[in-house]
Amino acid sequence: MSTRLGPVWLVLVGIVSVQVGAAVAKDLFGTVDPTAMVWLRLVTSALVLVAIARPQLRGRSRDDWLVAAGFALSLGIMNWAIYQSFARIPLGIAVTIEFVGPLTLAVVGSRRARDLLWVGLAAVGVLLLGLEPADLSVAGVAFALLAGAAWAAYILLSASTGRRWPGLDGLAVASVLATVLMTVPAVLAGGSTLLDPRVLVIGALVGLLSSVVPYSCEMVALRSLAPSVFGILMSLEPAAAALAAIVVLHELLSPLQWLAVACVVVASGGATRSRPLHSEPAPD
Repeated sequence: MSTRLGPVWLVLVGIVSVQVGAAVAKDLFGTVDPTAMVWLRLVTSALVLVAIARPQLRGRSRDDWLVAAGFALSLGIMNWAIYQSFARIPLGIAVTIEFVGPLTLAVVGSRRARDLLWVGLAAVGVLLLGLEPADLSVAGVAFALLAGAAWAAYILLSASTGRRWPGLDGLAVASVLATVLMTVPAVLAGGSTLLDPRVLVIGALVGLLSSVVPYSCEMVALRSLAPSVFGILMSLEPAAAALAAIVVLHELLSPLQWLAVACVVVASGGATRSRPLHSEPAPD
C-alpha cells in the first residue's frame, strides 16, 4: 500500500473511511441500536488487531493492566458517546463539536500565547452552531462533548500504553477490554438483532471502515510522515464528516454551519501546526 500511495494520501483515505463508516452506521440506526453498532465495530477491530498483534500477556505488571484498562475505557466511551450523538444531531456537527476535545488538549500542552487565538476561533465555530439550534439537541451536543473528552483521554492514555506495551499489543488488549465492557449494554440494546446475519455483516463492514482501514493507513503513513503534518491532516475530519453525511445520509448543512465547521478545522490545523494532535492514530 505504501508503495502506491504517499503518506498524505494514506491519511486522507483513512479520514474518508472513518467518516463513511460513521455515515453507514448512522444510516442503519433505525435497524440497529447505536450501542449494538458500537459493539459490532469494536468486535471487528478487536479480532483483527489480536490476529495481527498476537499480544503477549505473560509477565505484565498491575500498572500495565491498569493503563490498558483506562485506555479501553476511554476507547469504549469515545465510540459509544459519538454514536449516541450521531443518533441525535447531524454527523458533521457532531464531529465538529467532538473535535473540541483533542484541540483543547493540543492547546493546553502548548506554551505558545498565540494558540489562544486558535481556541478563540474554535469557540466562535461552536457558538455559530448554536445560532441555528433547529438541528441540535441538548443530549446530542452533550454526547459529542463527552466523546471529545474521551478522545482527549484516549490520546493521553495511548502514549502511556505505548510505553508499556510493545507494537500493537496495547491497542489490541484495549480493544478486547472495550468490547467486553460494551457487551452487556449492547446485548440489552440490540437484543435479537445481534443474531441477524445481515446485521453482523453490516457491523463488520462498519468496523472495517471505521477502525481497521483507517488505522492501517495511518500506521503506514506515520512511518514517513511528520506527526505535526499528521495532526494538521486530521483536522480535516469535521469537513470530511459533513461531506460523508451529504453523500450517504443527505444531511445538508446551512452556510452558517459550514462556516462553523471551517472555523474548527482552521483552529485545529493551526493549533497542531508544530505540535502533534495524536500520539497514536485514534480509531473514531
